[in-house]
Amino acid sequence: MRTDDPRIRVIKVAGVSYRLDALQDGAFAPGRRLALVPEPDNEHDPNAVGVWDDERRLQAGYVPADAARDLTAENWQAISLHEFFDGGGRAGLRVLLALRDAWIGLPRR
Repeated sequence: MRTDDPRIRVIKVAGVSYRLDALQDGAFAPGRRLALVPEPDNEHDPNAVGVWDDERRLQAGYVPADAARDLTAENWQAISLHEFFDGGGRAGLRVLLALRDAWIGLPRR
């Protein structure tokens, strides 16, 4: 995978330490589709983009502010790529962001 391709980004989800219980759900396992949810009314950052499970039940965190600033959430798709563990539980998540029209093959279950 080329790291200089503007059509893809790999981000470390921000704010997961506030949502560790939600992060343990299987919906955030590598290979799972995720939802990017814009939060224009967010009091801290009107460019905020939440990272949720595909059904929008649980929030893992946010696209980092520096990446969210240039991101129109509706134009992008997200896939859980890599998880980090600490003390036996999921403690972090890297996510692949790709333009919505990009084909992303998912692993067989």
